[in-house]
Amino acid sequence: MSPNRSTLLNLVADPARAYDLLAAELLPLQMAAAQELFDERVTQIPLVRQRAHDAGITAIRTPQDLLPLLFAHTVYKSYPQSLIDQGRWDRMLRWLQTLSVADLGNVDVKGVADVDEFLERLWAAGHCVLASSGSGGKCSFLNHTLGDRELKTRHFKYTSGWPFARSAHDRALFWLGPIEGRNSAVEAAQINRANWGRPGSMYALKAPLRMVDVNRAAAMRKKMADGSATPGEIAAFEAEAAAKAERGRAEMAALADVILDHRDEPIMLSGMWGQHMMIVQRARERGIADGSFHPQAIVMAGGGVKGIALPPDYKEQVDRFYGDVIRPGAYGMTELSQMMPRCEAGRYHRAPGLVWLVSDESGERLLTAADDADAKGHATGRFAFLDLLYEGRWGGLISGDKVTIDFSERCPCGRHGPTLLDTITRYAQSGPDDAIGCAGTIDAYIRGAVEA
Repeated sequence: MSPNRSTLLNLVADPARAYDLLAAELLPLQMAAAQELFDERVTQIPLVRQRAHDAGITAIRTPQDLLPLLFAHTVYKSYPQSLIDQGRWDRMLRWLQTLSVADLGNVDVKGVADVDEFLERLWAAGHCVLASSGSGGKCSFLNHTLGDRELKTRHFKYTSGWPFARSAHDRALFWLGPIEGRNSAVEAAQINRANWGRPGSMYALKAPLRMVDVNRAAAMRKKMADGSATPGEIAAFEAEAAAKAERGRAEMAALADVILDHRDEPIMLSGMWGQHMMIVQRARERGIADGSFHPQAIVMAGGGVKGIALPPDYKEQVDRFYGDVIRPGAYGMTELSQMMPRCEAGRYHRAPGLVWLVSDESGERLLTAADDADAKGHATGRFAFLDLLYEGRWGGLISGDKVTIDFSERCPCGRHGPTLLDTITRYAQSGPDDAIGCAGTIDAYIRGAVEA
């Protein structure tokens, strides 16, 4: 790894300094590191080289030079769905190669039955590819190396819980989801286990996460929404979903009892809002009062409310139930290795090895404080970044998230800025309605490479 990249990434071992650096001090180091990374990737990943050629970029001196080199967030699911439907795993390898540093020629895909086996073959050949699924039932495939995984685990060690708690192997750890599978959310659970879990005290749902099941369900929901599903398909899907939900409720109820039995300890607990409401309900059945958890317990909640009937005040109920515990927060996404922790003032801070950019909605123009009509030093637009950690792929991306950045020199917490406000929303869901200017040319290049 190049010197400036290594220097920036190593700063996270001292989070008190890492998240309190002057922007004027950090930016020159980030641009030098971006140049070092660009010099490597432009020779390794043809799509990076094509983006540089199209934009006429030969050097990165400013963030504006970097913006045209970033990929649209849809790129990691830009393969034709027919390749998976028809089991064309050789063509899927060709597609993945356009986005990967390492040569994938050592992957044996003969006899692959489904997407989960495809992922296992990649890992067996040394390519640590993770999958995530979208609402349309189409996986993103994200390549990284074992070294990337180690550095990401280190980053989480010093960042997860900041600035409220530091990781140590002394907590019963509860993850209200699967702990096995080649999925980005599962990886987060495994990293937390490595950084926080007390040996023999790791609790999660037992069934592994199979991407083929997740994507089949998402694809079926899409068919039901557009009216193309037959009555027989719908009946079979609903019956299977009901049986799976009943098994899940039974397992979650048993896990809730274990969590409640550990409430006097400083546990670490992470799950979705609906799951936390199940714990609340079970506690009420057992006569356990609100605020009974250890004050050093770490509780994280978020997501999982779509299609679930929850009371309007579910967040307030969950907060009241756990009481005065530690509630760290972070902003991140599956494409990122370096999450952004939330400070005491509710703002998100950047890691030194993560270059922040905020663009207009089209992803073509960099926004600055001058774009704030109210002259408060804020700008609202599309979040983009260059993650300097990855060795397995190019870490530059224009996301689907709408963010507001505060360019002020200091955050209300007293640390140096810039910071992101806790007002993050999505632009249109991934697809043709989320119009990023570079997406079309990127997709066209990849189609040409796969079809060649």
